[in-house]
Amino acid sequence: MGSVIQIFGVKNCNETKKAIRFFKERRITIQFINLEEKGLSKGELESVARRVPMEELIDKEGKQFRKRQLAYKIYDLESELLEDPLLFKTPITRFGSLAAVGNTPEIWEEWIAKS
Repeated sequence: MGSVIQIFGVKNCNETKKAIRFFKERRITIQFINLEEKGLSKGELESVARRVPMEELIDKEGKQFRKRQLAYKIYDLESELLEDPLLFKTPITRFGSLAAVGNTPEIWEEWIAKS
């Protein structure tokens, strides 16, 4: 595999654990980025948003969204995601210029087949 799979997520997230397990079972090298420590850069977010609509990247069911009371506010989506990485729906996976959000083994299988 030419490019490394990047997985953005949080360690205690079950969906993130499933993504890590999926690639490890196939002996595919991953780079895990813990969103509790480091968020996506503006460039990374723009790259992901070219493949996944930005509205699909925010976890409106998540604790952080409720905690920040964003359901009751008008906000700039990109600014909020860059400022608070715990608002992301996880995992976010990247393979070169490709990206996906959530547990998407069917998409990951396509990436493996292409490499």
